[in-house]
Amino acid sequence: RLQLAESGGGSGESGASLTLFCAASGAKYPSYYMAWFRQAPGKSREEEREGIAAIDIYGNVYYANSVKDRFTISRGHAAHTVFLQMGALEPEDTGTYFCAADEGRAQSRELVPTYNYWGQGVVVTVSG
Repeated sequence: RLQLAESGGGSGESGASLTLFCAASGAKYPSYYMAWFRQAPGKSREEEREGIAAIDIYGNVYYANSVKDRFTISRGHAAHTVFLQMGALEPEDTGTYFCAADEGRAQSRELVPTYNYWGQGVVVTVSG
């Protein structure tokens, strides 16, 4: 079974930058759809995770309007790794960030939290 591990969470002030990293192990396929989701403080259900950024197996990227032009998702040089570069952070970006992966996704479902595989999450705190 695919397992995901995130790293890079932390704290920063408004305007700061942080980079999150996710590595998958146990892969059966050459490539997976991968995405980042954010869960706001006080929310615990998987359905309440907001899709932030996704990259499909063709290299197309997708962003939530709230982070477009501030965040960048990219694949690492190592197989099954993905970065989320976050810039111009705002207090509203505070939350737990989850890496997710799936073998396939229907069109327009890239930012919907129904992925098959999830990491444990890392916390990002942005102070104003």
